[in-house]
Parts: sequence; C-alpha cells; structure tokens
Amino acid sequence: MNNPVIQIQNLHKYYSTTHILKGINLSVQAGQVVGYIGPNGAGKSTTLKILIGLLTDYAGEVSVLGYDVKTDPIAVKSRIGYVPENAALYDTLTPMEYLQFIGQLYGMDETTIERRAFDLLGLFELSGHVNARMTTFSKGMRQKVLLISGLIHNPEIIFLDEPLSGLDANTVVLVKAIIRQLADAGKTVFYSSHIMDVVEKISDRIIIIDKGQIIADGTFAELQQQHSGSLEQLFGQLTGSDDQQNTATEFINTLTK
Repeated sequence: MNNPVIQIQNLHKYYSTTHILKGINLSVQAGQVVGYIGPNGAGKSTTLKILIGLLTDYAGEVSVLGYDVKTDPIAVKSRIGYVPENAALYDTLTPMEYLQFIGQLYGMDETTIERRAFDLLGLFELSGHVNARMTTFSKGMRQKVLLISGLIHNPEIIFLDEPLSGLDANTVVLVKAIIRQLADAGKTVFYSSHIMDVVEKISDRIIIIDKGQIIADGTFAELQQQHSGSLEQLFGQLTGSDDQQNTATEFINTLTK
C-alpha cells in the first residue's frame, strides 16, 4: 500500500489535568472516506484540531501528507481543507468577497478564485446572493459558504466537522454525493458527525472513539460482524448509551406526573 496520508501514533492530549486523548493510533490511506464518531467529549474535535494544526501542545506523533503537523503546520494547512461546525464568518463581507479572501490565503490567482467561487455558489443555489452582505444569511446559507471555502482550493484532504449542520434536505443529498465523488477522485475525507445514517452510508471506514480511546475501527460490514444492527444501534452498544428508549420513557413519565 502507499504511504498513509494521515498517520497518528500514540497521541495524548491534556486540557489542564484532564486526559482527553489517551494514546490514539491510526493511519488513513488516500481516497478513503473515514467517519470519525463518538459521544460528546470523546475527543473527536480535539483530534481534528490537532490534525489541522490548531492545537500543538500534545504528545505523540502526527503527520499529514508526510508533514509533521507540529513542525510544518503551514505546509499541512496549504494542502488541506477544513469545514468546522461553527465558524465566524466576516458578516460585513459578501460571499464573493469572503471566498476571494480565502482563495488569496491559499495563493490562488484572482481569475480562478472568481470563476470557482461564482460556479460553486451557483451549485449551492446562492447565485442570487453572490454580492449580498452575509449579515442576513441563515445558518444553512452560512454553512454552504463554509463548505465552499473549505473546498475552493481543491485540497488533497478534507476535514469535516458536522458539515451538514443547518443544511436543507436537498443540500444534504448534494453534499453526500460531493463527498463520494471527492473520494473517487483520490481525495481523502475525514468526517465527524452525529448523523449516524449519513456516516453509515458514505463512509468506507468508521472509527468510533469513546473517552479518548478508539474502541472500534473498520467498515460498517466489519463492525456489524461483531455487533448487529444499524450504526446507531452499534454505536449505542459500544459507548454504553443504548438505553435511550427507557430514558425517553422516564422523560415522558416525569412530564405527566
């Protein structure tokens, strides 16, 4: 096999005295869609922030595209795309102005930036808002601009943290198709989400993290061999959160007392 495009060895991360990541080991090959899931506080977002170079105070070895993330963060950032769940957009800018700014950060020429921005905004049904200030944009519209900003420079690896947040059903279908075609074109997608049915359908590989440790890693079919049911049911079994039905019943009973 080729060298992995993502390599993590014995990764530990503390916040003050709290041990968040407890010896994470994983490698990812080019062209994979990796679903990285876990309960709140499991360490998903921390792992992503380390991989993209936002957090550097960790122990262990982390490399992306052959670059050490701690010593060559700019080299890594220039070749990846990142779409966070929530990001601060410059509200006083228009989508076109914002994407021109992002494109310039990646060293793209003005003609390519403008062409791609206009075309991609059109594909996300934002053609009529190209020159509108983003102060009035809905969460879904903002998320579309974020998605475009993470992909406009045609990165080799795309890191997605809850990328479907706020999107309408048609756009969710479009984004799922885009992710699949990115992988088919040799791109790598590292994807974190709480929407289990989406992760189940689009991921070549699913990694489940709980309490800072990887507790499952494989294709959905491989995981099913050990734990039957949907990914949602499997997730509940592995993370000890499969008693939701009883909890829901108690909730309703509490309301009616």
